[in-house]
Amino acid sequence: MHPSATPKIRLPGVKHVIAVASGKGGVGKSTVAANLALALHMQGQRVGLMDADIYGPSIPIMMGLGTVDPNKTVFPLEKYGLKLMSMGFIVNPNQAVIWRGPMVHKAVSQFLTDIAWGELDYLVIDLPPGTGDAQLTLTQTAPLSGAIIVTTPQEVSLIDARKGLEMFRQVRVPVLGIVENMSYFIGADGQRYDIFRHGGGRKLAAEAGVPLLGEIPIDPRVAECGDTGEPIVRKYPDSPVAKAYLELATTAVKELQKQGEQPALPTLEI
Repeated sequence: MHPSATPKIRLPGVKHVIAVASGKGGVGKSTVAANLALALHMQGQRVGLMDADIYGPSIPIMMGLGTVDPNKTVFPLEKYGLKLMSMGFIVNPNQAVIWRGPMVHKAVSQFLTDIAWGELDYLVIDLPPGTGDAQLTLTQTAPLSGAIIVTTPQEVSLIDARKGLEMFRQVRVPVLGIVENMSYFIGADGQRYDIFRHGGGRKLAAEAGVPLLGEIPIDPRVAECGDTGEPIVRKYPDSPVAKAYLELATTAVKELQKQGEQPALPTLEI
């Protein structure tokens, strides 16, 4: 069966579903997903955030929530105006989830279909890192309106981000653009420092023929906010990082509105 012919799950109350993905872990994908969802909400949208990373869910910690009794709890949970669902709400964080691909697919499908998401303008899905079977199955079956690829400036991150971008192309999901996370650092002296090099996200976006949606600066408070359960967009709304996320939300929505068929990526010469 052609990837585009795979039956899609129906979410009648949800207007747009945005996947936030990365080719590798450690690039801040979940941080981007959480702050993007909050930025959309701060702009007056009805937003849900679904953590599809079954093996390593991050959203509960980032949102200051823990495990609950699934037999006594109505999902999705709500925090900071967002509707939330994650495996981390129902499995102890010290317990390993050892599942094969079909079980992961079943769990994610249940998150989509068995949860009363209600009326949403945007459902942001934080995908697992990588391009394995679970990610491919989810991108084929979830009714994705578009995907955002998160990378950092280093070449090794760009190589993996490119793989993630190709995955969405293969299943005919529009790529809204690239986000370069940890892009630069503004020191106390007001100078800009490119700690992890710079321009990689812009280069990848140009090669792929998609927009560079944003460059998110480094701020130690991002980690602090993630660990204490209040994302930086909410806790420090006037910070440069928060402003970058608000601009990202605006740009992503504009790209979603004008999505169309995109050109194939050029062949890499090795």
